Amino acid sequence: MKSVSVVQELMLINGKWSPSVNAKFFSVENPAERGSVIAEVPRATAEDVDIAVKAAHEAFKSWREVPTTERGKLLWKIADAVEAQAEEIARTISTETGNAIRTQARGEVKSVIDIFRYFAGVVSEIRGSTCPIDNNLMAYTQREPYGVVGAIVPWNAPVQLSSLKIAPAIAAGNTIVLKAAEDAPLGVLKLARICAEYLPPGVVNVLTGFGDECGAPLSSHPLINKLTFTGSTAVGKTIMRTAADRIIPVSLELGGKSPQIVFPDANTDKVVDGIITAMRFARQGQSCSAGTRLYLHTSIFDSFVEKLSAKLSQLKVGNPLDEESDMGSIINKRQFDKVSAFIEEGIKDENVELIMGGLPPKDGPLAKGYYHVPTLFATKNDKTRLAKEEIFGPVLLILPWENEEDVIQAANNSSYGLAAFIWTNDTTKALKTAGKIESGWVQINRGAAQMPGLSYGGYKQSGIGREFSLEGMLDSYTQVKSIMIDFND
Repeated sequence: MKSVSVVQELMLINGKWSPSVNAKFFSVENPAERGSVIAEVPRATAEDVDIAVKAAHEAFKSWREVPTTERGKLLWKIADAVEAQAEEIARTISTETGNAIRTQARGEVKSVIDIFRYFAGVVSEIRGSTCPIDNNLMAYTQREPYGVVGAIVPWNAPVQLSSLKIAPAIAAGNTIVLKAAEDAPLGVLKLARICAEYLPPGVVNVLTGFGDECGAPLSSHPLINKLTFTGSTAVGKTIMRTAADRIIPVSLELGGKSPQIVFPDANTDKVVDGIITAMRFARQGQSCSAGTRLYLHTSIFDSFVEKLSAKLSQLKVGNPLDEESDMGSIINKRQFDKVSAFIEEGIKDENVELIMGGLPPKDGPLAKGYYHVPTLFATKNDKTRLAKEEIFGPVLLILPWENEEDVIQAANNSSYGLAAFIWTNDTTKALKTAGKIESGWVQINRGAAQMPGLSYGGYKQSGIGREFSLEGMLDSYTQVKSIMIDFND
């Protein structure tokens, strides 16, 4: 690989910036330019995990005693500091993930700011309840932190997803050891640097490394009291098995194959725009909540597809740092090849029609990076792999429907259940459909992202637990203690 202005970053362990014990580094690549290394980060192993977890365990003893209002003030300061460095962080995110700065990276940084401010504001709501029993007996509950939280995040929205672990965990009085994704650790390290300015040593620790060398030792460390993971369902199952061995709580936000149902009265340009947003084309489809299965009523099928194709053809795929780019690049060669294989399979399937897009360009500017173009397939076969498996690329499968009960059954015919999108002007029909959909997060006439304050999480193999909300913080990062007092002499 060629390298230009490569810097060696360090990890945050116990308030200090440290290399790995083995002194090894690995490269972080710019996916928009194949072979271009932008930084090197420490290759952490079990020894580094042990040092970080023990530091977090020690820090927990005093951090848990800090009043909630004081913890809230520190979170607010972190949010202000992120806001002051927003553009720098956004450019880092774009460079290491391939996500377009205008349509994606700046929005991710804004979400980080909102998340820290939200949990700073609700931290005082960590409270118990009283339970009147009789005149001589009193009972009450209090919520207490677990201790050391082990967190692992993916590469598709690395800084936002890290903030969803860090902010609620430390607000609730826990300390945390977080492993950043090996493909996109740089933005997370920038967030860690800000956290280190305001928090006591050991409260937030960030490691860089690979799953088997760093993530697995973190998951199995005996001083970890709680595990939280965002990523693939396959890895989530491994995390859950590890947690089961020690009987510690786990929260998982995993994969998705989310349906979008368009009713006949929703054949409008506004809905087309919403479909594109819900599909997360601005993130190259690299989102677990992406609405990748589009169910169109037969009465509007052809006209809607025509409008959708026309809109998608206007999206500019290009350099993530270019202000004119709507879409950037796929994260790495492995994912690029995976998406290519799905597209090739769809092209070869005689029961599937390629409407637009297809295999990536082999020459020109886009061939220099891991770029895919928006791709639409149409089929009546919901048994194909395109309809069943998470592609994690800009590939949308369109399926026709006529009967409402049938389309709801088809939408639910998935091992996943993370998100769903319903498009109609009929409020009654929309609410009835939403009630029958087996997904943890359902949007009606809205394709935009999550927001702080509203719980987000999945059904079925899309995960366990909720994020983004006070309820999610209480359920995921605190445990309930019941205390009884007998006043009898």
